Amino acid sequence: MKISVVKNILEANERIAQQNRKLFQNENVAVINLMSSPGSGKTSLLERTIDAVGDRVRIGVIEGDIQSSKDAERIAQKGIKAVQINTDGACHLDGNMIRDALADFDLSELDLLVVENVGNLVCPAEFNVGEDHKVMILSVTEGEDKPEKYPLMFHESSVLLINKIDLLPYVDCSAEKIREVSLGINPHLEIFEVSCKTGEGIDRWAEWLSNQIKCKA
Repeated sequence: MKISVVKNILEANERIAQQNRKLFQNENVAVINLMSSPGSGKTSLLERTIDAVGDRVRIGVIEGDIQSSKDAERIAQKGIKAVQINTDGACHLDGNMIRDALADFDLSELDLLVVENVGNLVCPAEFNVGEDHKVMILSVTEGEDKPEKYPLMFHESSVLLINKIDLLPYVDCSAEKIREVSLGINPHLEIFEVSCKTGEGIDRWAEWLSNQIKCKA
């Protein structure tokens, strides 16, 4: 019975996600579903991304958190429209939540919509929201074992950002090992090593993102 219920929930979500995707396609908006565990640097990456491309790309952000609006407030300080979704305990955003939040945007005024998902390495990978790409962040402080422990997110993502590489001299973690195991799970994964603290590697990520937006234009 439990398996049937889960299947029904996922199928219902997929229908709504497809409706969202069609809307985004009609408006030529590129959509990124940004996922990671808590504290990996999603909001810091968004701030760096806005600094890198915000002068030429019209960006909107949907922030997902269990509680609070702290991340949305940080993004708004960059002059970007940010809509907060509080899930009140749910560990992921879903298609229906995103559909409801879209009422606060004029999609014709956007080139890029970034959905910053709830911090979790499991559930967000299972629920499509209508995105073009799932993008995940793994910080080196989390350890190199995460691809083997949480393979679904690595399998479903188009991009892996290995963040906090400025801390590599101080942690027992190999970025090369993360890259090797991640590509074993998903050979098509684009991997960028970045530091949101120093800005290292952000230019390559920004170039990839800009190319996705051009493809939608």
